[in-house]
This record gives sequence, C-alpha cells and structure tokens, in this order.
Amino acid sequence: MRRRLELPAQWWKPSRQWVLPITVSAAVLLVAASIAASALILYMHEAQRRVAMKEAVVLSSVRSFMTEFTSLDPFHANAYVDRILERGTGDFAKQYRDNMNPILVHIAQAEPTKGTALDAGVERWNDDGSASVLVATEITTKSPDGKQVIESTNRWVVTAQQEGNQWKISSLLQVI
Repeated sequence: MRRRLELPAQWWKPSRQWVLPITVSAAVLLVAASIAASALILYMHEAQRRVAMKEAVVLSSVRSFMTEFTSLDPFHANAYVDRILERGTGDFAKQYRDNMNPILVHIAQAEPTKGTALDAGVERWNDDGSASVLVATEITTKSPDGKQVIESTNRWVVTAQQEGNQWKISSLLQVI
C-alpha cells in the first residue's frame, strides 16, 4: 500500500523564517546588479569621451594645417615650405621635399592667398592609428591688379598620423 504525502494545510505559503533571508538575498543581488550596470555605463562613457577627445585633437590639428597650407605668402615662401615640411610625415613629407624647388617657384610667383578650413570631420580611423579626415577649405585671393576678389572652395582627404604628442600629415589628396 502506498502512503500518501501529507502536506501542511497552507503548504503554498512559505514559513516566515525564510522571508528575511530571501528578501536580503534579493536586495544584495539587486545592489550588485546596479553596481555592475553603473560600472559598465561609466566605462562606456569614458571610452566615448576618450574617442571624442582624440577626434577633437586630430580635427583641430588638421584644420590648423589646412589653413596654413592654403594660405600662401610669396614674400615668405621659404618659411612657408619649412612650416609645411615640419608638419608633414611619411609619403607626404617625402613628396613635398622631393618637389620643394618647383613648389618654391610656384609660391614665389603666386598672389597671396588666405585659406580657411570651413569644416572637417573624421571619415574613419585606420588600423595603424591614423585618421582619414575630410576637409572643406576656402581660398581667397585678389587678382594681380587688386580689383577682383577670387574665392574657390576645395575638398581634401587628409591622413593624419600621431607622432609623439603631435598629429602630422602623412597624405593629402584633393577631392574633385
């Protein structure tokens, strides 16, 4: 003969001796989950802040370079070329150095220009840590007789590479 299991009259209600430990355990788990979620949110925020700061620094450097690059001064052509070479690296610096004499002649014969970087944005971060930046520039110059103001707008793709604490230009391509 089988024996039946006898259950207390109110078997569905836990005894009061378990209420406090279960409540404390649930509260501890809730606090631990809240701390973990807060730590994750803080980490993600800091990572985004670091990327934004790095992007702001590279954009500032590229804007500054493009303003300088598009502002020609025929009376100080040698100083201009030296400044551009100082801010260049890699293939850009090599090509600029190789073509320095024709560049100097071109600058010396040109009218003074005032360049402005209108806007810039990081297109992508490359695997080597460099940044490809798209820049819009405006170049303003006067005609040789000084009567007419000529403005032209250009777009450039600039690759900037960090060397020490500086961002230097390793590639410069005009987008047509």
